[in-house]
Parts: sequence; structure tokens; C-alpha cells
Amino acid sequence: MDWLNLPPLSALRAFSAFAEHRNIVKAGDALNVSHAAISQQLRALEAHMGVTLLDRSGKTLVLTSDGEHLARSVQLGFGAIHAAVSDLVHAGEDRPVHVSLTSSFAASWLMPRLPIFRSDHPGIDLTLDPSPELVDLRPGEVDVAIRYGAGGWPGVRSEMLLKTPMVIVAAPSLLGSRSEWSPADLARLPWLEEVGTTEASTWLAQHGAAMDPGAGRTSLPGNLVLEGVRAGQGVTVTVRHFVERDIVAGRLVELHVAPDARGYHIVTAQTPQRKAVKTFVGWLKRQANQV
Repeated sequence: MDWLNLPPLSALRAFSAFAEHRNIVKAGDALNVSHAAISQQLRALEAHMGVTLLDRSGKTLVLTSDGEHLARSVQLGFGAIHAAVSDLVHAGEDRPVHVSLTSSFAASWLMPRLPIFRSDHPGIDLTLDPSPELVDLRPGEVDVAIRYGAGGWPGVRSEMLLKTPMVIVAAPSLLGSRSEWSPADLARLPWLEEVGTTEASTWLAQHGAAMDPGAGRTSLPGNLVLEGVRAGQGVTVTVRHFVERDIVAGRLVELHVAPDARGYHIVTAQTPQRKAVKTFVGWLKRQANQV
């Protein structure tokens, strides 16, 4: 392909639009430009090729035989390009938006809001994949991940969705009348932890304590952790947003809060996003702004 000698694409588009409509004004409307711009592009194309493509002797422009020959080829080419682009753009439209997130975030934040999304966007299907594990965002697989942390992860785009620190909480029924609890004291209590995570042991280690082997640790799905904590079955580490109402109402006691500004982030790959993915991400942001 001799790319350097091909006419400018803008001139070929203007010529193809004119050949389709046989009218400069309509060609301009089709490309959202003025008819003067179409005329200029047509003359530039003829000058580039050194060929008369339009007969200007009459009241209206008509294609010469050379113009008709070029029109057939250009329209076939643009038609093939349009078909290929359309196929690629629409190929993933029927695929659900695949979201990776923890079960605790799904149960405590996303699920209560999903009826709103279903009502606003009935044509977009979702696949929620609850897992504490980090996933790779590859084309055709996971579209969006909801991750907790400080953000700034390499190789992906991340944007804060919900800023909320980590807290240690337990029910008054587990704590009794005691009001002061050191990390070493808490290590002797039973703990509840989401399956696949080590947040409890990590927090204790960071504060110079180790979980008492006889205290008991229960691993269970994230959506069940808070139910167990509210029932007095153990201590847990969670994000404050999920338990703020419980703390205010006295159902849970806040024993420790992390002094940082971490939170849940929307994480996407550094690649173009499908329209459905953009819609879902935009909806997430609007929902977070209403919190």
C-alpha cells in the first residue's frame, strides 16, 4: 500500500458523501460541515489526483466517468470499514458488565442499590463476582473491580468511590461492661473474618499482638460477617461505612479506627471501555455522591 500517495481521508470522505447524496448541501449535512467545506475538499481531491472527478458545466455538479469509477471503489471501501467497525463496537453489547468485588461490599453497599440500576438501565445485565482476591482486568473478562485501599495501583485506572477508614467493632454483648480494650485484650476474644482474607491477624500483628489460639477464629462469607458480629459472635475488622448506623444506634462498639484516608475505588483497565461499562461506572459515582 502506497500510503504517502493516497489522497487525504477527509477529501475522500467528502467525495464519498457527495457521491452518495449527489448534492453538496446534503453531503455537508451528512458530515456536519458546511457545503463550502465540501466544495473545498472536492477541489483538493481533484488537485491531488490530477483528475477531473466532477462536471461543473451545468447548474448542478455531476460525477464524470472517472468520478463514478472512484465513487464505486470509495463507497465499497467505506462500506467495508463501517461494517467492520459496527461489528466490533456491537460485538460485546450483549455481554454482561462483569464486576469483581468483595461479598461484604456487594451485600452492604451494592445490592441495596441494584433495584435503582435495574430500573434506570433495564437493558444492561451485570455479573457480580464476589471474591476477596485481586483479579486481572483483561479484555473480554472482568470489566470493573471494586478494590479497597489507598489507590494508585500500577497498570490500571483507579478512582475513589467511597472514602471510609477501617474500624474494629464488636457487639456490647460480647464486650460486657469493660470499656478499655488493648490489642492484646482483643486477641483473646473470638474473631470473625471474611473467607480468603487475613485482615484480623494482620491488624493484630501491626499492633503487636497475636491471635490467641484458644479464642477461636471463624472464616465465613463477607455478607455473613456483620450478622455474626451484631449477634455477639466475635470481633471483626471492617470499613466504617458499613457499620456507622450500628455504632450510632449502640448495636456495635467502635474499638479502634485506622488513621488513614483509604476507601473503595473503581478500578478499570487502561483500555477503551464498552458503553455499558461506562454507564455502570457513571451510575456507581452518582450513587456514591448521594451517600
